[in-house]
Amino acid sequence: MQTIRQITDHIVHREGGYVNDPDDPGGATNFGVTIHTMRRLGLDLNKDGAVTSKDVRLLTRSQAVDIFIKHYFERPLIAELPEALQASVYDMYVNAGANAVKLLQQLLREMKFGVSVDGMLGPQSLGAARAAFEAAPGHMVDAYGIARRNYYFRLAERRSASRKYARSRSGGKGGWIKRAEEFISPQFHLSHDQFKQRTASWG
Repeated sequence: MQTIRQITDHIVHREGGYVNDPDDPGGATNFGVTIHTMRRLGLDLNKDGAVTSKDVRLLTRSQAVDIFIKHYFERPLIAELPEALQASVYDMYVNAGANAVKLLQQLLREMKFGVSVDGMLGPQSLGAARAAFEAAPGHMVDAYGIARRNYYFRLAERRSASRKYARSRSGGKGGWIKRAEEFISPQFHLSHDQFKQRTASWG
């Protein structure tokens, strides 16, 4: 099993370096850390009194790893989920914040666990996650990954500017879908034809 630092290194590598895509609500981002996160944490790296895109550019890979471990893994209590679930929920939390937890909570509600969908892991949600995993250890990771993939599809359907993250220019799977399927067993990956059918309405 990979250590949390190894998992985080992989996340940072996947996120890449500095980008400031006008279609991305996250704004200026470096190693996956957004300008909004840096403002929330008060990371004025150049000490000019304001957190701007200049500070985002100054962020180091090592700083990004430390931010993710502290604020995206330990603080939201992802470290207390069943170990097999941690990597997928953590990766999703980096990508989508508290929506990662809401997605898990919605899945647990579908499994008839009485949890609140509030984006926060507490005793109720953690207990339900452990019980669900014990009941279906061979299915929970795939179920969460599939729910995550469907979440990305819904985002792309609601917001056409986001479709480029779910579908490549050549019409194949985009980064969002590939990222979700990294945590789904191969037998549940969408085939090329299934993906084309799923996105046909996008034009």
